[in-house]
Amino acid sequence: MQESIEQYMQTVGQQARTASRVLAGASTQTKNNALSAIYTALQNSETAILAANQVDMTKAHNNNLDSALLDRLELTPTRFKGMLQGLKDVIALTDPIGEITDMAFRPTGIQLGKMRVPLGVVGMIYESRPNVTLEAASLALKSGNAIILRGGSEALESNQAIAAAIQHGLTAAGVPEHAVQVINTPDRAAVGQLITMPEYVDVIVPRGGKGLIERITNEARVPVIKHLDGNCHVFVEAQADLQKALPIALNAKTHRYGVCNAMETLLVDENVAEEFLPRIAELYAEKKVELRGCAETQRILGESIVPATEEDWYTEYLGPILAVKVVTGLDEAIEHINKYGSHHTDSIITENFSLARQFLARVDSSSVMINASTRFADGFEYGLGAEIGISTDKIHARGPVGLEGLTSEKWIVFGDGQIRQ
Repeated sequence: MQESIEQYMQTVGQQARTASRVLAGASTQTKNNALSAIYTALQNSETAILAANQVDMTKAHNNNLDSALLDRLELTPTRFKGMLQGLKDVIALTDPIGEITDMAFRPTGIQLGKMRVPLGVVGMIYESRPNVTLEAASLALKSGNAIILRGGSEALESNQAIAAAIQHGLTAAGVPEHAVQVINTPDRAAVGQLITMPEYVDVIVPRGGKGLIERITNEARVPVIKHLDGNCHVFVEAQADLQKALPIALNAKTHRYGVCNAMETLLVDENVAEEFLPRIAELYAEKKVELRGCAETQRILGESIVPATEEDWYTEYLGPILAVKVVTGLDEAIEHINKYGSHHTDSIITENFSLARQFLARVDSSSVMINASTRFADGFEYGLGAEIGISTDKIHARGPVGLEGLTSEKWIVFGDGQIRQ
């Protein structure tokens, strides 16, 4: 079985590499035609895709998957419409491939510049979310990359149904069918092969739990674009408008629990804690959010608040649990975020522009916000059409990874017979 998986993945890799070379030279019109054909195929397959998702949901419930994974797995008609809208948004995006910048003449007479090019073949490993299958495929195609998709076993039926529609669209548009390949086996050995094929795969993008991403990071022989977890913060500063802070803090935590841009720790300046904490605690109580607080939070809200441990400050709960800490000011808030956070998304609520600018400069995260919910840290909300993932690394991409994050640059030189002296 191991040998057959290895051979299967080698074949997948070879096919992806061949397709990537065709896509690298494809026109914007060709790529958009393929995406439009996929859109039509998905519309025609909505009933089948939602039915397949229900099969996965039933199995997931029977296997007692936790609520966060169930939320990620479910495809409702509304979410399906959102997937289609994301695809339309990608079609409308400007194609970055072939863009030439920084052209300049050198003293030798040559003209030098940079051209934006695809990465080549992207390997995508993800859990639960079947919408990622479409998002990743559409971004890869628009940016001229082939992609190999390996979803989680819990979403196998959903992913295969979406893949069938994508393949139908590619064929109808005359684009290589192996430009998008979805691994058809839940065998974990396929992942081990995918992340150790640098001759066929140029970058790996994992999306899922911390355990998955740690494994990929430790074992991959291919560059990885990743974030381990989403331990996001909202800091209610002393000069915050509490009428803004209340809905932001509520939305950041309770809009959706099982997502990486949900707030996991609320920081409140000691000067507004007595007024703010009882008001926000009442709103959280209505949503049945468990609060785990520091000693000062317990003093203000009562001993019924669960005492926060050191581990709570590091934890991505992905559920209705929130850590709460009262801090002495901006410096302590920033120190806490940089120490315990995951460099994903952090927000300050304040009317003091000078302090807000300090927060922007000093918080070491891929997205830093002023007076806004952390839930905005998303490729769709950032105007990327969709995202293939969020990176908390500093090289090669950071934050939501859209089209440009799936490209690189190469130097180009125009000459007229010059030789080096």
